[in-house]
Amino acid sequence: MVLLLRLLIVALFIFLVYSLVKYLLNPKRKLELACEQKNYYLLDDKENVRKNFFLTFKGVLFEGEKYLGREENSFEVVSIFIGTNTPNKLQGLSLSDFQFIEESIKQHYPHSKIDWKSPIKEFLTKKK
Repeated sequence: MVLLLRLLIVALFIFLVYSLVKYLLNPKRKLELACEQKNYYLLDDKENVRKNFFLTFKGVLFEGEKYLGREENSFEVVSIFIGTNTPNKLQGLSLSDFQFIEESIKQHYPHSKIDWKSPIKEFLTKKK
């Protein structure tokens, strides 16, 4: 009985360590932490085109929709639509901030055309 209890305690300890490591390495937790700290972070699964990517910059969470298309010799992500569900947090962002976001996305998807959703689209067309 004592041996069974010790095995149960060891198994519980291993499970807790595994859960803690899994929690600390979770990319969504890293995204939320970067958003709270107002840092840049890109959460993306490049292998899965159907999955949207999430990007945080200066405390604003952006969501990008990727669309696959044909390039010269291969299929690539050719169109990306980016928007945010919290437009009230856009206060303080400038044209250079949006240019930085576009450049960082172009590093991952060089063949893509980036389109912004409203109200960012109107802001960028006024500034250019």
